[in-house]
Amino acid sequence: MLLKRADDGGESMQRKGSAVWQGDVKSGQGSLSTESRVLDKTQYSFSARFANGIGTNPEEWLAAAHARCFTMPLSSQLGKACLRPRRLDVTATITLEKVGEHHAITRSHLDPSARVPGAQQLGFDAAVSAAETGCPVSKLFRAEISVDARLDAGF
Repeated sequence: MLLKRADDGGESMQRKGSAVWQGDVKSGQGSLSTESRVLDKTQYSFSARFANGIGTNPEEWLAAAHARCFTMPLSSQLGKACLRPRRLDVTATITLEKVGEHHAITRSHLDPSARVPGAQQLGFDAAVSAAETGCPVSKLFRAEISVDARLDAGF
């Protein structure tokens, strides 16, 4: 992890993930790794993404990231209301659809369930709304995307 000063004077973190793909789109295979090594050459393929084959796919990782990210700001928001959750269960469902000629992630739906002694529905709903707004992954789905591409066309 790289911790550095952001343009606005605050601190920013950078995390890295990498992917390698070999072959054509339908019969090729890839592997992905993360800086933390939680993923280390984890297999992915066309069939894992579109036909329930062996391996992982970006949509399930985005869903897990969104669910995991949401739990922490929700816990924080409840804490600000002097409530201590015993358990927060969050399922995120990512929807991948064909839009025109291409596929697009069109939605991420969060389904939180919580055991919070002493909480009232109105306060819980306010905490959920604030957590969704404050969750960095929720913000990512609305973020600017940038690309720096390099090509080696040699043999």
